This record gives sequence, structure tokens and C-alpha cells, in this order.
Amino acid sequence: MKSQNLLKLSQFKSLFTLAILFFFSFSMQAQDAKAKQLLDQVSAKIKTYKNISIDFKYALSNTKENINQESKGNVMMKGDLYILNLMGVTKLFDGKQTYTINPEDEEITISKFNEKDDNSITPSKMLTFFNSGYKYKMDILQRRKIQYVKLTPISSKDQRKEILLGIDNQTKNIYNLIEVGKNGTKTTLTVNSFKTDQPLSKNQFTFEASKYPKYYINKLD
Repeated sequence: MKSQNLLKLSQFKSLFTLAILFFFSFSMQAQDAKAKQLLDQVSAKIKTYKNISIDFKYALSNTKENINQESKGNVMMKGDLYILNLMGVTKLFDGKQTYTINPEDEEITISKFNEKDDNSITPSKMLTFFNSGYKYKMDILQRRKIQYVKLTPISSKDQRKEILLGIDNQTKNIYNLIEVGKNGTKTTLTVNSFKTDQPLSKNQFTFEASKYPKYYINKLD
């Protein structure tokens, strides 16, 4: 059971990383002048929002291995604080600790946030992470509405061949992200609903243990 739980957490962590990349990769410093201008416009607009709420679709496919998976998720963000729901698992960050809630196994994993730890993922840290390591340029304009920016990893060890970031030309919001692996795996995150400045409760990003009386609490620190 423990090994299965670790596998699920590992898979969720990978999807979470991709989801955060999806929502925040627009802040990267583009080497293409037009791409940089577009990304700067998106970044400037995002900074005006008090909070962001997004419903999205996650899709994974690999024709060679006959893989085709789809799942829906949602995320609420306010600064570094967030609540992400994906594949039946909830991840909450209250500014100090991260709570991974797994209803299927009735288990909650709690870990302290360490800014110096490369495995500690927050939206703001993803902004810094993607400031280097990629080449950027404008890609196709789809249906005169979605402008794609192509990101190519500089490191030959990176297992990703390329990443396409789709930006809505009218709203300057992120529409989707397509990640293509060297092994042929294609992962797509698409926005279904993008809401901003929503009314939030005082305890929106607060973990309440009383809601999970029968859950096993696993404290990593």
C-alpha cells in the first residue's frame, strides 16, 4: 500500500508541475522580440488580478504505445497560495506548509515549504525556474485568435522535445499548453474556464484537520 501511495504522489507531483508551468510560463524571457512582447503583455495583465480560478482539461496521448488519457482539474490561486484538484487528489499550500489530500487512501501528506529545495514547487518559484534553459520564438497563429509561442529546451538531457504555449490574442490570457516528449508522448492542458477576482473566504487556503477525522496524517518534516 505504501509503495502504491508513493507512486500516486509521484504521478500527481509530475502533473502538478506541468499544471503550474501551464499557468505561469508566460513570464519567461523570450529571445524572440515579438514573443517577448506578447508574453510581457500577458504577464502584465495577470499581475492586475487579485486571484485566479481556472478549470482545465488534462490530456495525455502516445500513439506508439496506444495511450490516450483525459482528466479534468481546477486550481484557485492567490499569490503563492493555491488549491489544486487533479485526478482525485487535492494539493493545498497555505504559505508555510503543503498538504496533499488523497481521499482514495484516506491519507494526508504534510510537508514544510523550503525555498531552497528544488522540489518545493510554488507558482512564484516556477516563474524563476523558467527564466532560463529555453529558446523561444513565435509559432503558428491558429484561427486568427490563438498565438503560439514555441519553447525548446537548451539541455540535451531534457526529455521534452518542445513546448507550445497558446495565448488568446484578444484577452491575453493563456488558452493551452502542449508538451511534446522525445518519446512521442503529448501532454495538453486546456483552459475551460478562466475567472479572476473571485470572492474568497478567510479560510480559503487554510487546512482544517477536522474535515478529515479518519485520515492518516503523514508528516514528512
